[in-house]
Amino acid sequence: MSSDFEVYEQDFGTLTAEITNKVGRIPKLSGDDKKCMVANVEKQMEEARELLEQMDLEIREIPLQSRGLFSTRMKSYKQELEKLDKDFKRSRIAYSDEVNLRNELLGEDGNTSENQLIKLREERACLLDNTERLERSTRRLEAGYQLTVETEQIGQEILENLHHDKEKIQRARERLRETDTNLGKSSRILTGMLRRIIQNRILMFILGAIILLTIVLAIYFAVTGH
Repeated sequence: MSSDFEVYEQDFGTLTAEITNKVGRIPKLSGDDKKCMVANVEKQMEEARELLEQMDLEIREIPLQSRGLFSTRMKSYKQELEKLDKDFKRSRIAYSDEVNLRNELLGEDGNTSENQLIKLREERACLLDNTERLERSTRRLEAGYQLTVETEQIGQEILENLHHDKEKIQRARERLRETDTNLGKSSRILTGMLRRIIQNRILMFILGAIILLTIVLAIYFAVTGH
């Protein structure tokens, strides 16, 4: 299982390196070249997210006691992708967009003031802030959902362990009852054997007494001549 996770890690590292390189080039592009590069990066970002999902699924198959290290690595990968996504969004409205927008404004109206451009920048920054807040809320919801799933898995494992323990206790009780039953049978058998031994000894004493009495009477009659 860990070998599959490591393969996904290698693919993720290679992919994020390519994305980082392209994100750095986007602000220097314009027109169709920029659109093509942005579309390419969007596709690779989606592939990176899919890789993280695959890695997350692999982690869920790991026993709880060995899951900590992989979970820590996953957390760092998610943070890396989040930072890369922010850089990508900023790069899309960076230098070339501002230059193009300024040229368009100045071309349409030579009296366009610098304040309008500043206002547009502020609006874009505000939009980015709102987007980031929305993303943070989404991440918190995803983290809450993941925590719920993990808690449910832990609860399920606990229930399974309790079920196994219950079965073991029931089997132990059955063996104890069987042992008690066998001990009862053995006790009755020993009691019966002891009773027969006592009876045999009593019979032997009685038989010995009769024989002894017969011998004494025989001697007596022999001596007396009767």
